[in-house]
Amino acid sequence: MLQITDRIQIEDWEITEQFIRASGPGGQNVNKVSSAVELRFEAERSPNLPAPVKTRLRKLAGRRWTKEGALVLQVDETRSQARNREIARERLAELIRKALEKPRRRIPTKPTLGSKRRRLEGKKARGEVKALRGKVDPD
Repeated sequence: MLQITDRIQIEDWEITEQFIRASGPGGQNVNKVSSAVELRFEAERSPNLPAPVKTRLRKLAGRRWTKEGALVLQVDETRSQARNREIARERLAELIRKALEKPRRRIPTKPTLGSKRRRLEGKKARGEVKALRGKVDPD
């Protein structure tokens, strides 16, 4: 079980971990040991996450979200399988914590009276410049 907050926890059946061979440095070890972890969290089927949190999580996950509604995280930062597993679980918990935060509603602001006046004065000045470009009188 993975504890996210005091109210939300992820059960073990919701998370599947698969160990795969990591790319990058590691010498001969890299070809023999499956140290990278692929963590798969069945977010869409999770009874512990409310619907709005799931939608925010989907948006945060981006390409890591599958069509089946699962969140897939791959970690191959260290040569240690256990540490990679820890990092993946920490990242999942952090993503869910971010999704728990409700975005603040934007309150539209009105332009100030001074800014409106400056805008109109600028437009008037520009119009006068263009008006002076007109025809030339043959004197």
